[in-house]
Amino acid sequence: MRRVVVDMQNVLFADAISTALQDFAADFQVFQSESPEKTAGICDYTQADILIMEVTAYTPWKLEERMKIRDEVKKNNPECKIVLVVDEVTEKKLADRVRQAKKDGRIDNFIYGSVSSTYLAAVIDAL
Repeated sequence: MRRVVVDMQNVLFADAISTALQDFAADFQVFQSESPEKTAGICDYTQADILIMEVTAYTPWKLEERMKIRDEVKKNNPECKIVLVVDEVTEKKLADRVRQAKKDGRIDNFIYGSVSSTYLAAVIDAL
């Protein structure tokens, strides 16, 4: 069973991702973080295999803040895969920075907010 932690600004979006993952593959156990401050602790407690976090232009979902969570998670669980979700339509410059984080090896993958839930689940499944 692969454990996935989902940390999104929008609860509805988090629910949709959780449902998509569970519908796509029965071996996903999904945990939702109520707030960014709790995310690293949930990852530690569950020994998460994958952390999915939304990145926005607003605190506490900014890229820099997400990278701090990433660092904390990796310190306790270096095998945890980090995936960032970003809206490439309304946040083009931010999407470029997220893509650069992937190129720099700071995250394992990124997903644009415009992709289908099936595609998102397939990308997570392939990690």
